[in-house]
Amino acid sequence: MAITAATKTSDFAGFLKPEQAEDYFEQARRQSVVQTLTRQVPLGINGQEIPVVTTKPTAGWVAEGGQKPATSGAVGLKTITPKKIAAIAVVSAEVVRANPANYVNIFRDDIAEAFAVAFDAAALHGTNSPFGAGNNIDATTKVVEMGTTTQANGGIYGDLNAGLKLLVDAKKKLTGFALDTTAEPLLNGAVDLNGRPLFVEAPYENTALDGGRLLRRPAFYGEGISTPIVNGTPNTGGIVAYGGDWSQAVWGSVGGISYDVSTQATVTINGVLTSLWENNLVAIRAEAEYGWLVNDAQAFVKYTNHTA
Repeated sequence: MAITAATKTSDFAGFLKPEQAEDYFEQARRQSVVQTLTRQVPLGINGQEIPVVTTKPTAGWVAEGGQKPATSGAVGLKTITPKKIAAIAVVSAEVVRANPANYVNIFRDDIAEAFAVAFDAAALHGTNSPFGAGNNIDATTKVVEMGTTTQANGGIYGDLNAGLKLLVDAKKKLTGFALDTTAEPLLNGAVDLNGRPLFVEAPYENTALDGGRLLRRPAFYGEGISTPIVNGTPNTGGIVAYGGDWSQAVWGSVGGISYDVSTQATVTINGVLTSLWENNLVAIRAEAEYGWLVNDAQAFVKYTNHTA
């Protein structure tokens, strides 16, 4: 048949099926410290209502034949709503031609990392967050400065334990730690009161994050845990870790990644609008939807280090 139009990469625009998108979400989950520590809940396109216990029943002792005390419990509902996250990756047309049948996979790692970084920044710091004011871990008022406990009283071990005490005193639990990579030098030489290494490496399956145990709890290193870069200046202090009850936060994703491909659009590269067609480039835009909900920000403690 006669050619009516040139075949363009945009002709392949469509929707990735859930089974095809699985690797994207799996990699995003493995590279996100927040998603690793918190529970994933089913999430539909219209959101999900999460039951929250607001009042627990109580019990009392009674004498033989005595009247039994009446009690009740209450449950409220909080809504987790999906929000869109997107990323654009650009490669040369030569790269596409080198592997035309499988070119989407070229972008898999970059897109997964971009999703994970943006998600963690929003969930931890509220950075560019679509999830609502205060719906982030930074909303906690519990803070411990690393390096304030003398070595004779435990040093870094004492600092971490001080955070545990803040949680315990508030009737909260400590189930794990999220550690920025800048905290690693602090912990590598730290020991407990018996001289044993404080951070103990431990293998974790199905995760690309460096993991171990800290105060006998799971702990994960990751980038982006620290206070975000401000006005282009790298962080030299501020938040370096979080500890807390990670069951007090949940996340979800709406299955499937929608994408489209273009060789004729303009894309901002290094702050400059660049013509894909003029520079023989190919861009793929990926989009997904995530939801995030913090039930109790006070179930977390921030560890800071302003003297590093």
